[in-house]
Amino acid sequence: MFYRNLAISILFVALYSLQPSFGQSNDDCLMCHSDKTLTGQINGKTIHVFVDQKILQGSVHKDVDCISCHADLEGTDFPHKENVAKAQCIPCHEEAQELFSEGIHGKSYESGDKLAPTCQTCHGSHGIIKVKDPNSAVAPIKIPFLCGSCHREGAPVQVQRKIPEDHILENYSESMHGDGLLKKGLGVAATCASCHSPHRILPHSDPRSTIARNNIATTCTKCHMQIEQVHRKIIKGKLWELKPHALPVCIDCHPPHKIQQPVYGNNVANQDCLNCHGRTNLKSKDGRSMFVDVLNLEGSAHSKIACSQCHNTVNPAHVRPCEGITSQVDCSICHATEGDQYRESTHGQLFAKNDPNAPTCEECHGSHHVLRTKNPLSPTFHTNIPNLCGKCHRKGEPAAMKYVGTEHNIIGNYTESIHGKGLLKSGLTVTATCTDCHTAHHELPHSDPNSSINRNNIASTCGACHYGIEEKFSKSVHSATFDKSNRKTLPVCNDCHSAHEISRTDASGFRLSIMNTCGRCHEKIADTYFDTFHGQVSKLGYSKTAKCFDCHGAHDILPVDNPESHVSHENILKTCQKCHQGATRKFAGYFTHATHHDPVKYPILYWTFRGMTGLLVITFLLAGIHTLLWLPRSLQWRKELKARHSSNSDAIDEKEDDKNKKEDEEG
Repeated sequence: MFYRNLAISILFVALYSLQPSFGQSNDDCLMCHSDKTLTGQINGKTIHVFVDQKILQGSVHKDVDCISCHADLEGTDFPHKENVAKAQCIPCHEEAQELFSEGIHGKSYESGDKLAPTCQTCHGSHGIIKVKDPNSAVAPIKIPFLCGSCHREGAPVQVQRKIPEDHILENYSESMHGDGLLKKGLGVAATCASCHSPHRILPHSDPRSTIARNNIATTCTKCHMQIEQVHRKIIKGKLWELKPHALPVCIDCHPPHKIQQPVYGNNVANQDCLNCHGRTNLKSKDGRSMFVDVLNLEGSAHSKIACSQCHNTVNPAHVRPCEGITSQVDCSICHATEGDQYRESTHGQLFAKNDPNAPTCEECHGSHHVLRTKNPLSPTFHTNIPNLCGKCHRKGEPAAMKYVGTEHNIIGNYTESIHGKGLLKSGLTVTATCTDCHTAHHELPHSDPNSSINRNNIASTCGACHYGIEEKFSKSVHSATFDKSNRKTLPVCNDCHSAHEISRTDASGFRLSIMNTCGRCHEKIADTYFDTFHGQVSKLGYSKTAKCFDCHGAHDILPVDNPESHVSHENILKTCQKCHQGATRKFAGYFTHATHHDPVKYPILYWTFRGMTGLLVITFLLAGIHTLLWLPRSLQWRKELKARHSSNSDAIDEKEDDKNKKEDEEG
């Protein structure tokens, strides 16, 4: 063997003497290191220095030159020195090297601890493969065994060094994390590196450590991201979070390497409560019934919730555990979002002021028989909402009597509206109810910018059901997104449709009233409409005549110069043809709102009307003068005719008398 190595060395010396500038490539190194029997010396110890080329080609470093890691050999002659320094990872993995140096492993290595791990200990040397590769030494499923090679019971590190935890690998393998990883193959299950970090491993006493008390919650929430939403709120009758959004130290309840499915006792069993509260004659000092019907409780949405989770001030140390209850149940312990909304709402503000009429969770949802909203028997089921809200807001009830706004007879009007008829008569549970518009827990007056019925929010509130309508409206001239000048108050849904008296848009009453509705803002245009044939016929109560929205559209009103407008040059003929099927372009070219009252916009019509009116006045004036002038003569003629008629009558009478006498004489 000695002579073989000597021959190879002489060959390389010869080659380099011929080409002194020859570069060091991996092939050069493998000419020697591909020999399976090749050995070397490090600090007097014989080691194998064989490099398997197939393994190297399959590693993440296959395209990296040997001298990139073995930097101390760069530019040296072959054969190189015996005592070669360890491969350096830092030129490429500087950040990881810095973290390693700060950690307990790096400190131990720098102090000369022979048991301290290095990069090669965990990652390997020439066969390093990606972490995501199942064959990698640091693949998640292999991490427990990798760390366990030092930290298992009986290993030199565990025996010779001071490690606070014992039976680490054994406990982990039996924990939920270990069971998920090792038995079920869940690669997302937490491993040693997930909690301790892979390179900067620090003791729990170090404030920088990922497992320090102040950091452990952050470490756990990397995986348990929604822990606040899914975690049980009450444990042993107490809040698990002493303050909102302040996670406790996880390991106080979940031992670090023994984490199991949590099983918490409630301290007080439901049956203990029912021993007293199951009696029908149980009453409080003020006469209220304290009886709890177990059938109602078992049929409620809280059937699996222990009494002590809601009545969390019970104390099992007392003879009567519930004697410590001094306040009402705080539903926000579990329903935090709804609780926050309620506190901000008008109802919550009244409750905070101790208003006796302020509604509480119990008044709307019930107490021990809380049913889910989709249950038809629940007071918060869609068809029951109007009656539920009507308990306070019906005419004559407390809320209605305190109300000073413009909306009155709210429940009665809603019942007769299209929403109310759809819900209560047709059973359409998708129809809007009180909570759809005012929200369930965040009711605020319309003047509040955060209110769902504020002018700036009402379109999106209605759009929750009328999505297509909202989309059209957002592009119309009435939308704030169209006119951002804020020069005038733009109409919103309830300006045209009202709040609680919403009717069908094809109903005669709505069609006849829409001109007045539009006229509240477009007063002059409405006046011109009533001068037209359409307007005059509408005044007579004919609902099928074209109204404002028949021509301009309802929710998609656009300027005339917009090509998409119903009354644009491109679309006006089609708009007219909806009623006048045979209409032509000339037919559609007439002035729809032409009026003889506007000399600026319609001067010809104005002056024509003035001229014709003047001509008519002059004609009647002349005729009147003529009549007045003719009147005296007419009276004179009348008198003369009367006198003439009188004289003629006398002559006729005389003649008649003569005739009669003559006849008498002859007889």
